[in-house]
Amino acid sequence: MRRISATDVKRDFSATLNRVAFGGERIVLQRHDKDIAALVSLEDLRLLQEFEDRIDAEAAREALLESDEQVSYSRVREELGLDRS
Repeated sequence: MRRISATDVKRDFSATLNRVAFGGERIVLQRHDKDIAALVSLEDLRLLQEFEDRIDAEAAREALLESDEQVSYSRVREELGLDRS
């Protein structure tokens, strides 16, 4: 994984984006020699999101096994603020 200062990326942003988007590079941005962010391709981001979703689903399954409480789907949506009325 390549590390580049935020200042250097700013100077040549288009080329950096092309390396990530088309070359599949993962680039860590640094400021004052400290890692602060990363540029990854959309494919990598989708994989990361899928991985997080699987972890969340597994945690939900484990929570369900630990509890006898039953909660309706509509109540869960309401408590999570997912109802769009």
